[in-house]
Amino acid sequence: MAPRLKLGLLTPSSNTIMEPQSAAVLAGLDHVSVHFGRFRVTEISMSGDALGQFKFGPQLAAAELLADARMDVIAWGGTSGSWLGRDNDEELVRQIEARCGVPSTTSTLALFAAFEALDVQSYGLVTPYLTEIQEPILKNFAAEGYSCTGDRRLEDPGNYSFAEYGEEQIADMVREVAEGKPDAIAIQCTNFNGTRIAPALEEELGIPVLDSVAFTIWHCMKLAGADPRQVEGWGRLFRDGGALLAPSRGSGTAAAEAAGG
Repeated sequence: MAPRLKLGLLTPSSNTIMEPQSAAVLAGLDHVSVHFGRFRVTEISMSGDALGQFKFGPQLAAAELLADARMDVIAWGGTSGSWLGRDNDEELVRQIEARCGVPSTTSTLALFAAFEALDVQSYGLVTPYLTEIQEPILKNFAAEGYSCTGDRRLEDPGNYSFAEYGEEQIADMVREVAEGKPDAIAIQCTNFNGTRIAPALEEELGIPVLDSVAFTIWHCMKLAGADPRQVEGWGRLFRDGGALLAPSRGSGTAAAEAAGG
C-alpha cells in the first residue's frame, strides 16, 4: 500500500465551509487525507483589530501543532494575502517551511499558481467582502499582471456569515461576472459556498470557475507529490492544471525543492 499523504490546512476559527468541502473533494482518494488547525479570525475588514488577526504568531503556532501529525504540506487556507499582498503570504510560507520542514502555500498563492497553470490573463472575481477589502485585491492582482473584467461583492464583514449565503446566490454572481468574458472566474473566500457549484458553472459558461477551497486542495496535492488528476468531477483545474508541480513565483524554499528547483 502506498503511504498516505497528509494535507494540513490552517483554517479561520469561524470557517464552517472549508473542512467539509475539502473532505468532499478528496473523498474518492483513500491515500490522501486532509487535517485542520484553527486560529481566531472573526471579522474581515481593514480595521486594526481585523488586520491584527493575521499576524504570523497564531498561524505559526497552529502550523507547528499540525506538524506534530507529520503533514506532507501545510497551507494557510485563507485568502488574506489577496488584500494584504503577495509578499505577506510568501513570508508566511517561508516561516512555516522553516519551522515545520515541509512545503507550504496559501490560498492566494494557490490561486496565482492556478492562473499560471491555466494561462489566465483576465479574470472575474466573486467574493462576500467589503469594498474596502475588494479594492486592494483588485489592485494587488493588477500588480501581478491579471486584469479584472468584472467583480461582485456582498459588502459583508463576516467571517462566520460568509457561509450562510446560498449556492444559487453565489452562482448568480458568477454568471454576472461571466458576461465580461474573462479567462477564468475566481470565487475568492474559503468560507463561501462555491465548491460544489463551480464544476457545473464551468460547463454552463464554458469558463474555468476556480473555487478557493478547490484550488487550495489542488495546490496542496501538487506540493505533496500527489497527482491532482486523480480528483475527478471537481473542475477543470484538477484535470488540466498539470500533474507535476512547476516552479512558480509563489513557492517557498521547500516547495521549490519539491519541484526540482
